[in-house]
Amino acid sequence: MGGCFSKPKPVELKIEVVLPEKDRGKEELSAGGKGSPRAYQGNGTARHFHAEERLPAPHPYPGAQDCLEAAVCHIKDLENGQMREVELGWGKVLLVKDNGEFHALGHKCPHYGAPLVKGVLSRGRVRCPWHGACFNISTGDLEDFPGLDSLHKFQVKIEKEKVYVRASKQALQLQRRTKVMATCISPSAGHSSSTNVLIVGAGAAGLVCAETLRQEGFSDRIVLCTLDRHLPYDRPKLSKSLDAQLEQLALRPKEFFRAQGIEVLTEAQVVTVDVRNKKAVFKDGFKLEYSKLLLAPGSSPKTLSCKGKDVENVFTIRTPEDANRVVRLARGRNAVVVGAGFLGMEVAAYLTEKAHSVSVVELEETPFRRFLGERVGRALMKMFESNRVKFYMQTEVSELRAQEGKLKEVVLKSSKVLRADVCVVGIGAVPATGFLRQSGIGLDSRGFIPVNKMMQTNVPGVFAAGDAVTFPLAWRNNRKVNIPHWQMAHAQGRVAAQNMLAQEAEISTVPYLWTAMFSKSLRYAGYGEGFDDVIIQGDLDELKFVAFYTKGDEVISVASMNYDPIVSKVAEVLASGRTIRKREVETGDMSWLTGKGS
Repeated sequence: MGGCFSKPKPVELKIEVVLPEKDRGKEELSAGGKGSPRAYQGNGTARHFHAEERLPAPHPYPGAQDCLEAAVCHIKDLENGQMREVELGWGKVLLVKDNGEFHALGHKCPHYGAPLVKGVLSRGRVRCPWHGACFNISTGDLEDFPGLDSLHKFQVKIEKEKVYVRASKQALQLQRRTKVMATCISPSAGHSSSTNVLIVGAGAAGLVCAETLRQEGFSDRIVLCTLDRHLPYDRPKLSKSLDAQLEQLALRPKEFFRAQGIEVLTEAQVVTVDVRNKKAVFKDGFKLEYSKLLLAPGSSPKTLSCKGKDVENVFTIRTPEDANRVVRLARGRNAVVVGAGFLGMEVAAYLTEKAHSVSVVELEETPFRRFLGERVGRALMKMFESNRVKFYMQTEVSELRAQEGKLKEVVLKSSKVLRADVCVVGIGAVPATGFLRQSGIGLDSRGFIPVNKMMQTNVPGVFAAGDAVTFPLAWRNNRKVNIPHWQMAHAQGRVAAQNMLAQEAEISTVPYLWTAMFSKSLRYAGYGEGFDDVIIQGDLDELKFVAFYTKGDEVISVASMNYDPIVSKVAEVLASGRTIRKREVETGDMSWLTGKGS
């Protein structure tokens, strides 16, 4: 991995774009598994990647001249449970002391580059302070999501009470480690109408499932199919950074899929699944047999059903093309956003610097009300208003008016008329499961696919993951829930893959999500549905606070701004199985929570 004391392991494929130092602090838009600048530019043609095409591997044995060893501290410089960033020639290393042992790891989270030293050390792992990814301190392996890559683990030795770390130059500079994956040994994969594992949907769940299968040694054929024109990309970034180009969004470069023998069919729509004969039928008539199936179709955005709903320049943001067009149309013009949930508010925040005016229309009386409660919603609303965003609350759109086919005005039920050159609709989504209706694969009354803790549907060998499923949430008494968030999709994709390989894994992750507006981040962990009280510590007006959401006498979720690493700490406490009582957070004494130790 990172060290050079023993015989080196074969080199792993590592891909990263190094950002200029000045850009690295821009959390929500930073590195984030960008892939390489040569990332695939879709031209609208579906394509098969053949397993035979391989990347030339870098030289597997870094010479001794590529290694660096240095004393980084005295053994008494760190207490148990402490972490420190130390310099090592070509880069920094995260030094951790846990149970009397020292560990040295990559210092940045491979997801978006967060400094892990500011994270939480607990139960033999470090949790990222920004988005909650967890890394094993003994191996550097990624244990909870988001993100795809692990950390390098460097060799440590103690001599004369000094701590020495040894690392290769390459590992220090890359800051991420892609796990070794099995090679696909299926012959002539690109031409056959049968596959071993078929994955429908190429979001986080589908991609993590494919990568996990390869990491666990699966060497048969994997086909990933998507309605999209593009290889898997970072969809949450679309609404936070509407200008982002595909190469900045790609989760893996084109070369990666070739090297790992993961075939991606773009613009490929499955119209029916025949579970008896284990066949998926595509819109163009193509049929593909499978032995194991993962359904990760995600959701479809709800659209407006009012008069004039088909006028031009009204968008639901689903693709990089949508996002880029919205920015182009909004520049110096009037933008209207319908829906004050995460997507709508992120878009509104991003457009304030680009558009002449930004208006938000919402049925509730405050933004995020159901999710974050009245008080937090109001504080965020104030931040938007101070950035020139105008709110029209407790009303909805009754008509979209056009001039020469293009949007000109949005008419509200309150009879207010808003000038609008572009409109973004973010009013929720429904599971994209219509193609399963006659399949015999169980759907609930809302169209979600119910699964068990192993992500298995009612049909053996058919698994489901991501935004379209309901699953038992372990730490909320196995209540069946739908959690349409990025981190959860990763975790479910992994569990599905493990169970395709009969490993009997169960989903147990604590939900973790984030939003970014005006360069400020709000982090959230837990499952707050049905909260009956909110306890706020800190200062809401200054947007430096932590909000605990309670039901009865139990804390069920937490949100914070400018209060790191509190949300990651709470996530760790919940993940350990401990219940947090309301009285513990009411006092304002959070020493039990904010200590860095376990």
